[in-house]
Amino acid sequence: MKTQSDHYLSNSIPVPVTAAESSQQLSVQVESLKNELRRLQSLAALGELTSTATHEFNNILMTILNYARLGIRNKDEASRDKALTKILEASERAAKITQTILAQARNRSDSMTPTDLGSIIQDAMFLLEREMRKYRVSVEMDIHPDTPSAMANGNQIQRVLLNLLINARQAMPDGGTILVRLRPAHEKEFVELVVRDSGEGIPREKLPRIFDAFYSTKSGPDESGKGGTGLGLAACKEIVDAHRGRIRVESTIGRGTAFVLKIPRATDQSAAVDVD
Repeated sequence: MKTQSDHYLSNSIPVPVTAAESSQQLSVQVESLKNELRRLQSLAALGELTSTATHEFNNILMTILNYARLGIRNKDEASRDKALTKILEASERAAKITQTILAQARNRSDSMTPTDLGSIIQDAMFLLEREMRKYRVSVEMDIHPDTPSAMANGNQIQRVLLNLLINARQAMPDGGTILVRLRPAHEKEFVELVVRDSGEGIPREKLPRIFDAFYSTKSGPDESGKGGTGLGLAACKEIVDAHRGRIRVESTIGRGTAFVLKIPRATDQSAAVDVD
């Protein structure tokens, strides 16, 4: 007959775990951590977007206040019409920014649908227009009119584009030019998106690690508080990979850097699918 001590001993003996079970448990834990990292990256991107919008809203409010005062001081109809027009324009800009941020906050779905990347580019530049002007950066947009829709998650691709544009701006501390080009890729099943800057370039020895998590060529955040985490490009690659697309970097010291994305185009039979 077993004694009480024997019962405790038998209960304390660990159950052997096979190598297959251990590997499965590890895979589940890794996938859980990856999902948590994606969630945190999404929140970080939303925070970055909100930070940019906060500065923009401050400028818009100053415009509204100044023209409201102008309309009150000047009783003539022409001055008041001008003030009201400027107030309306500023208010419409504020509404557009709000809509963009709310879309990012509300749409947490991973589904992909036929997406007009030209509109994604326009929205991104709308958000960053004043920031680019502040840092003396001009942006040239070359959007080919025959570019087909991409099979994409619009919010995620916008996140990638914003990250690449901010990186490009930071690569030109004394100002410069950014080219954003959208066109059908040579491979007919893809759409090609290029973000090219005229900045300092990336040393050849650093290029192989550019998409590694936690790796950064920056020493830390710039004066605007952006950059330096080493997470941005790794997250960009993960998003593009999930779209079954490609991303590559081309860079020459003193001449600038280009990021080339290829996203699968939507077909006539395309329907919403979930990102794997």
